Amino acid sequence: MADETALRFGPGDRRFGRVNWLGLAALADREIRRFVVVWTQTLLAPLVTAGLFLAIFALAIGPARGEVMGVPFLAFLAPGILMMTVIQNSFANTSSSIVISKVQGNIVDTLMPPLSPAELLLGYLAGGVVRGLVVGLVIVAAMTLLLGQGVAHPLWLLVFLTLGAALLGAIGIAAGIFSNKFDQIAAITNFVVVPLSFLSGTFYSIATLPPTLELASRFNPVFYLIDGARYGMIGASDASPWVGLAIVVAVLAGVMALGWHWLRTGYRLKP
Repeated sequence: MADETALRFGPGDRRFGRVNWLGLAALADREIRRFVVVWTQTLLAPLVTAGLFLAIFALAIGPARGEVMGVPFLAFLAPGILMMTVIQNSFANTSSSIVISKVQGNIVDTLMPPLSPAELLLGYLAGGVVRGLVVGLVIVAAMTLLLGQGVAHPLWLLVFLTLGAALLGAIGIAAGIFSNKFDQIAAITNFVVVPLSFLSGTFYSIATLPPTLELASRFNPVFYLIDGARYGMIGASDASPWVGLAIVVAVLAGVMALGWHWLRTGYRLKP
């Protein structure tokens, strides 16, 4: 009987602490295919939106704004728009996947296979990270060509783009588990994710803010994502990239721990 169980569950047999790599890969593949199938909505639309943001600021302000952090205003603005687009798409991918499954009543199809809470977490997260990075890297290439501004620190930029996609993807998982209806996830998007991304130095340097607001901005993890992306692209930032890296990794670990706990206990997932 033990042999039959081992053959049935293979690497998913938790008695030996194994990882169900096949199941994890299948879940990750499903999450990636979800947004690839509707690429005009999930990939093309964010690129157009980012381009419109940049075009509007170019037409409304243009060179009249002068330099910020030693670079033209549009070059300063580009990393903020880049990271804002990455994190919003990563959040949308993971949160919508879980909420749609709950509303349609087929979340059980994901919970039933021999996947551990960590494997479920990583499988969902893979889709958000891949979607965020695909959108982000295309925007980087387009902005480099249009603005004629090279990337100062490519590795730092890639690290912060990946962390940004992972953090908001993990928050999207937690939000998706918590939400039972589309209007609940929409409320989290409109009143949490969007304000965090807009009020975090996307369009300005926090050094220009009053001391109280500047201090408040430093408690916003999204500020460090945008600031890190800005350091990666133009080589200048409001905070040390090492400080930003440490804070973002710590927040990511906390959010992933919450998502793992809710998946383990079946919070708002099981009847």
